[in-house]
Amino acid sequence: MNSVPPMKLRLTSLLVAGLLACASNIVSAQSGGITSAPFGQTGDGKPIELYTLSNQHGMKVAIATYGATVINLIVPDRNGKLEDVALGFDTIQPYFTQSPFFGSTIGRYANRIAKGRFQLDGQTCQIPINDPPNALHGGPIGFDKQVWKAHVASSSPASVELTLHSPDGDQGFPGNLDVSVTFTVTDQNELQMSYRATTDKPTAVNLTNHTYFNLAGAGNGNILAEILRINADQYTPGDETQIPTGEIKSVADTIVDFRTPKPIGARLAVKDPASNPIRYNENYVLNQGSKPGLNLAAELYDSESGRVLEVLTDQPGLEFYTGSFLNGMRGKGGKLYEPYYAVCLETQHYPDSPNHSNFPSTVLRPGETYQTETIYRFSTR
Repeated sequence: MNSVPPMKLRLTSLLVAGLLACASNIVSAQSGGITSAPFGQTGDGKPIELYTLSNQHGMKVAIATYGATVINLIVPDRNGKLEDVALGFDTIQPYFTQSPFFGSTIGRYANRIAKGRFQLDGQTCQIPINDPPNALHGGPIGFDKQVWKAHVASSSPASVELTLHSPDGDQGFPGNLDVSVTFTVTDQNELQMSYRATTDKPTAVNLTNHTYFNLAGAGNGNILAEILRINADQYTPGDETQIPTGEIKSVADTIVDFRTPKPIGARLAVKDPASNPIRYNENYVLNQGSKPGLNLAAELYDSESGRVLEVLTDQPGLEFYTGSFLNGMRGKGGKLYEPYYAVCLETQHYPDSPNHSNFPSTVLRPGETYQTETIYRFSTR
């Protein structure tokens, strides 16, 4: 009986092992995954990490631990060409001083609080004014300016959890608040964001993500031709400082009516005294489904690239903002970001809710858990 020489057997084993390792690498590349890398440090020396989540279709989302911030959001067009559709910067430094909340996780309170003041159980809470005469997005040192802790929650689907402890009195808010946001990229080209928070004192909580989307690609012109539908019959009109009047009005016969799909810029030149003077920066009262849970809040479509963005959420409100405050700053690749170069679709409770008893409550009490989810789903047509 013939036998295989030991040297030949060893070489054959090595070859098989190499082929198996190669196949394993191919499978890993096809199924996506998570990588992490340093992304600079804060002025006081705190290291910042960048976690990149990917799937088998080439979708990639990069999350920085500074501000739990979406840095890159890369998705294919109808021809499979990949493009970053989230405005931002190539390095971390501009996020410290120039960023208008690009991609940031916003807290403790997303949107505005009138004069930064509200009453909670007979106690006056005063948040520092950073958008005179109001407080905006949790005050001047909100969650977007903190370094969060991160750990990998899952490799398939790619998921990372970021956590933050906000101490009692942080920016004037009562209670020690422990917050987590879990970012997940699925093989359905979804970016899922799951928020969770607990407190040891009654406090107000309203969290969101502030990604600026341009489905043609960051810096590739304005979004006025992109077609938008918002699943809302009502909105909360605001005063000249963008604080809600307390009314809940129908969108019918106003320029804020996006119940049927239409280009974002179709009616920007129309004068409408019922609309916010800074167009668009509106809070919509989302239509709720027959069952609790995730509902379609909005759909955005870019006919040139074929990209579609669906926003699903269990939140009661959606802030629709068209980047009118962008001022020609230079972003990724040195491209200019001008007014109307992006659209924000921020799922949240209503602005200034602590001062309006007819709005859904944003009060979180000890023993309760703040828990909410938003999905940004990408496709093409």
